Amino acid sequence: MANRTDPSARNIRGTNPQNLVEKIVRTKIYNHTFWKEQCFGLTAETLVDKAMELDHVGGTHGGNRKPTPFICLVMKMLQIQPDKEIVVEFIKNDDYKYVRILGAFYLRLTGTDIDVYRYLEPLYNDYRKLRRKLPDGKYSLTHVDEVIDELLTKDYSCDIALPRIKKRLTIEAIGALEPRKSALEDDFEEEEEKDEDDQHMDTDVVGHEKDRYREQSPTRDRGRDRKRDSHRNRDRDLDREYDRDYDRERGRGRDRDRDRERDRDRDRYRGRDERDYGRDRDREGRDRDRRDRDRSGRRRSHSRSRSRSRDRKERDRDYDDEDRRRRHGRDRSISPRRGGADEEKPPKKKKEKEKKKDDGTDHPDPEIAEANRIRASLGLKPLKM
Repeated sequence: MANRTDPSARNIRGTNPQNLVEKIVRTKIYNHTFWKEQCFGLTAETLVDKAMELDHVGGTHGGNRKPTPFICLVMKMLQIQPDKEIVVEFIKNDDYKYVRILGAFYLRLTGTDIDVYRYLEPLYNDYRKLRRKLPDGKYSLTHVDEVIDELLTKDYSCDIALPRIKKRLTIEAIGALEPRKSALEDDFEEEEEKDEDDQHMDTDVVGHEKDRYREQSPTRDRGRDRKRDSHRNRDRDLDREYDRDYDRERGRGRDRDRDRERDRDRDRYRGRDERDYGRDRDREGRDRDRRDRDRSGRRRSHSRSRSRSRDRKERDRDYDDEDRRRRHGRDRSISPRRGGADEEKPPKKKKEKEKKKDDGTDHPDPEIAEANRIRASLGLKPLKM
């Protein structure tokens, strides 16, 4: 029963007013001794006495996150939902600064966007000091205007999520609020008015002195006017000469630009011709290297074929010598039967011719002839093609 919201209280932003405080913080407040002992049975009239006893602001602190009396009283105001006139009186209270901050915090949670800007922005001019309890349990020094700025610009304050509000420019565009006027603008306007008055006084004094001087010496004014006219004529002549020189230099500049473009084109074509000439020289060098390689390859192949043919001829000679020795040995082994070992019969020329013809060594193709010689030396049949 002690933690229930007043039955006559209306919903704020579509929910129960106490739900504006997060559940964890709300539970810690309900379990705190200050809530159970000091806040029980408070009404809108008796709440002011407890608010006057506050000596610091803050949310939760310490390892167990204990709530401060300030946040307990904010919770009590959400529970009983005092009238708007009472909250406005809290904000306008100049004697007790913590009562003013309590009313401003409650209005930031429950008030409309227009009321928040209308009643909290004047508190920017309050520069009194405040004590604030930090989450680690220590105290820090702050000011009323800093707390108001935190309520209008931040999303969290005293461990409570602040509802979102529209920007002031948007509300001004609708016409619901007038543009904000700083308290320092009056001082600036007074200083500007003083400066303007001083300037007018100086100009008036200078004007009076000039008039007095002209009245006293009219001839000097005539001479001064003549000098002024001569200076103007001379300046006009100088301007004409400058324009003439400028036009002349401009024409020279155009001619220079044209010559530069022509030289640039010539250099571009010359570089292109040099690149083409270099490519032709590189191509000729590659062709020359290819021809030299072909020639050297032909020479190598020719020399190799010569050496091969020379080796083949020497090999054939060796085979012929061996063949002759074998034949000669056979003839000597056969000759003793007929009449002795010393007798030797010369070979017949016709048979040799026939053998040569049968061996195929007299073939018109030199390669086949060489192959037949080798086959004859090995005792194989000749090739006939």
